[in-house]
Amino acid sequence: MLLRLAPWVMISVLTLPLATGLLMVILPAFGYLPVLGGDTFHLEAWQALWARAGLHRSVLLSYFSGLITTLVSLLIVVLFLAASQGTWLDRAIRRMVSPLLAIPHAAVAFGLAFLIAPSGLLVRWVSPGLTGWERPPDLLIVNDPLGLALMAGLILKEVPFLLLMSLAALPQLRPELRVTLARSLGYAPSIAWLKCVLPALYPLIRLPVYAVIAYATSVVDMALILGPTLPPTLSVSILTWFNDPDLSRRFMASAGALLQLGVTLAALLTWWLGEQGVKRLSRRWLVNGARSSCSRVIAFGGRALLLTVTLLAISALGGLALFSVAGFWRFPDALPGSFTLDHWQRILPSVTTPLMNTLSVGLAATLIAAGLVVATLEHAARHHLPARRALWLLYLPLIVPQVAFLFGLVVAAESAGLRPQHALVVAVHLLFVVPYLYLSLSEAYRRLDPRWVQVALSLGVTPWRAFWQVRLPLLLAPLLTACAVSLAVSIGQYLPTLLLGGGRVPTITTEAVAMASGGNRRLVAVLALLQALLPFIGFSLALLIPRLVWAKRRQMRGAA
Repeated sequence: MLLRLAPWVMISVLTLPLATGLLMVILPAFGYLPVLGGDTFHLEAWQALWARAGLHRSVLLSYFSGLITTLVSLLIVVLFLAASQGTWLDRAIRRMVSPLLAIPHAAVAFGLAFLIAPSGLLVRWVSPGLTGWERPPDLLIVNDPLGLALMAGLILKEVPFLLLMSLAALPQLRPELRVTLARSLGYAPSIAWLKCVLPALYPLIRLPVYAVIAYATSVVDMALILGPTLPPTLSVSILTWFNDPDLSRRFMASAGALLQLGVTLAALLTWWLGEQGVKRLSRRWLVNGARSSCSRVIAFGGRALLLTVTLLAISALGGLALFSVAGFWRFPDALPGSFTLDHWQRILPSVTTPLMNTLSVGLAATLIAAGLVVATLEHAARHHLPARRALWLLYLPLIVPQVAFLFGLVVAAESAGLRPQHALVVAVHLLFVVPYLYLSLSEAYRRLDPRWVQVALSLGVTPWRAFWQVRLPLLLAPLLTACAVSLAVSIGQYLPTLLLGGGRVPTITTEAVAMASGGNRRLVAVLALLQALLPFIGFSLALLIPRLVWAKRRQMRGAA
């Protein structure tokens, strides 16, 4: 009975808050919010929104940053997979992709800012020898008006996500056989992969690609750190209006949230039209018989681009670590003149509460999500349900922009008399934790040989005992890895924590982003590094615990 209910509970967790939030955004956008005196429907909020200076530029920034980020990220992933399938580089990146994905967005944004700022690490490493600069150049790199720094930060985060989704989908296609067959006909390995594997792979990762577009068009935390400020992106403007002391701005914020939803839908529609165009234009290329044209360029470009992204992400974390212990550091010195732990000693006492909130919310959301997801997958395994049934529901919270429904959830909570509290934050984190945990665990769950459980059942044990004593131990490693990914997702949530917590549930992420506007890089680096270290600890435990559990049973490592 419990297993039968699990899929419906999970669907409710994903859809009911989303529908409620959207409804409670639509009504105030058209003037109806009795709590604030809005008793009739009208368009005054939209008129105030259209009158905002710089609105069109904010819309264009959000629209183009989403499309460009997704296009570049997908191109990097596709070229890398075409160039490196089966190589040592492919195996090395596979081991690194989950930890890279686990680094919170804000931590990557801070690290990248420290790298590319006019007085950042990259400029210091080449000055004055290559540049002649004795002082930081007067260049607007971070917060540039075109949003290039924001796009770069998004690419660093979205490439690991798309790569992980691609690696999860590839086993269904048996790419080695496809490439081997094409190579027997004289095709170069990279061309064989692009012509025989990519057309079958893309439909399997279309929803993750759409999720990247939705996130990139509506991101808040990275936009606050790296994005332009005059004007900011549309999502940042909406957050400003929503937090305005003048509560009448809530109507305009709701209209802005609907506009953000429209911008994201426009970007998704543009991408879909692009898909149709590429499908038509590529048909001739797929069958033209070209076997090796540009294969060397593809091989070199695919490896170089992904290595660059990986090295930048690692350098960003290294920069955070360096700034967190830097003492006096004069420009253009490549390294600090001294090292100190004063910054850690100064800030650690004040982050005890945010740290405990981060862990308690993350662990609670992860444990609840793990119970729901495992029960749902076990129900599907016992009843042989199709693998991709209702999969699009998982992506709803990822495809619908956060600002388009979270503001409505706040209004709904206020209308129901629910004060900002710990439980509300945990509940809203489930919206984002459940999809990632399911996507991380589902493939390993399905690939586990069903004969293990069948043997157990043939010995007379109950299905529940077979689950606890056979299936779950064999899936220990992938389950812990999926939980580590989910914990990292929870740790990185900024907007849900800020809005549903009402500032009363501070976390490491909200504190780090709040400090971004300050001038003390060292303290920001400490907070960002703490934010990045928590998922790292989670992944370390996910790798260590199965090794300890299976230390005396090395031939029974299960689906790891």
